[in-house]
Amino acid sequence: MNAPPPRGPERTDGSSVQIGVLVPLTRPGWVEAGQHLLAGLELAASEVNDAGGIGGRPLELVVRDTAADPQRAAAAVDELARLGVAALAGEYHSVVARAAAARADALGLPFLCSSAVLDALTEQPTEWVARISPPQSHGWQIYADFLLSAGHSRIAVAAQPSVYWATGTRILRDHLAPRGGTVIELDMRALAPTALCDELVDNRATALLLLVGHPEPAVSIVKSVRHDQRLAEIMIGAPAGQPEFAEWATLLGDDSAAIPFLRYLPERLSPLGARVETALRERLAEAPSFVAFEGYDTIAVLADVLRSHGADRARTAESWPRVAVEGTRGQIQFSRTPGISVWQWTWPPIQVVDRDPAEPDRFRILHAG
Repeated sequence: MNAPPPRGPERTDGSSVQIGVLVPLTRPGWVEAGQHLLAGLELAASEVNDAGGIGGRPLELVVRDTAADPQRAAAAVDELARLGVAALAGEYHSVVARAAAARADALGLPFLCSSAVLDALTEQPTEWVARISPPQSHGWQIYADFLLSAGHSRIAVAAQPSVYWATGTRILRDHLAPRGGTVIELDMRALAPTALCDELVDNRATALLLLVGHPEPAVSIVKSVRHDQRLAEIMIGAPAGQPEFAEWATLLGDDSAAIPFLRYLPERLSPLGARVETALRERLAEAPSFVAFEGYDTIAVLADVLRSHGADRARTAESWPRVAVEGTRGQIQFSRTPGISVWQWTWPPIQVVDRDPAEPDRFRILHAG
C-alpha cells in the first residue's frame, strides 16, 4: 500500500469518531434511494452509540448530499478528508461512487461503498476502497439467466447515455449471445416512447429492459408500452431496480407490477435482519428497500473495524481482508475478485423479483442467484 498523505488530527479528547457519508438527497439524484440508504446508515450508527460507541467515543455521521453529481461528490470527499473523518461510507449512484472512490484513493481515505455496482469503481486496483453491494457483472448475469429461463431471446434495451447503462448492455450481450440471445439497443435520445413501441414491434422483441433514468423517461416508457395493444405480451424489465421503491407504484399504479428487477436480499432474513427490518420500517414509515439494509451493513462493518483498529485511516484500509461481520443479509467478508478493482463482498444474496399484479405492494421472488 502506498503511504497515505498526512491524516487529519487524531481525536484523543473523547470527542466523536466521524464517518463521512455520501448520499443523493436532492434531484437529479434518486432521492428515495438516498433516503433509504441514509436511514440504514443512521439506524446502525444509533445502535453503535447505544452500545457504547467506538471505545467510549460516539460515532458521528457527517452527511453530504451528492445530488447524483460526480464533481460534487469529489468535492465532498476533499472536504470530509480535511475535516478529519476516519472513513467514508455510502453512495447509491455508480458514476458518483466512482468519482468518490477515485478521490478517496488519491487522498488515502478508506471508503466503504454501500450500494453502487459498477465493476470498475477505480481505474486501478486500490487498497482504500471496499464494497458491500455486488458488482454489476455478477448481478446482471443473473438477470440475463432469468431472461433466458423465462423464454426471452430477443431482448430490447431502451438506453440513455451513461457508462453504467452502456456497461449493463455489454454484460447482457456478452452473457446472452453465446446462449442464442439477441440484444437490440434502442437509443432513447432519438426515440419518443411512442416511436419506441414501433421499434419493439418491428424488431419482434419479447422483452424490453429499462436502462434509463427514474422517474423519467422510465415512467413514460412503461405507460406507452403497457397501453399499446400490439405489445400486450411483451415483458418489461428493470435490472437496475427502479420498481423497488414506493414512488414507482405511486406514479404507475397497476402498471407498476410485473416488472422484474434485481434486489439484494435473501429469501428469509436472519433474526438480525428481521429486527433491523422492523426498526427501519418504523424509521421510514414504509417497508425498507434492500438499499436501507446496505446502509445498515456498511456502518456495522466500519464500526467493527474502528473498534478493533481505532480511527487510523491506514489501519482501517489494511483491515478489509480480515473483516468478518454478521450483517443483515449474511456474514460480510471481503476478498479480491478478478476484474474488480476494490475489496468486494462476494457475494451478497441476489434475487430477481417483481411487484405482484394482484397486490402491487407485495414482491414475488422469480429467480435467485
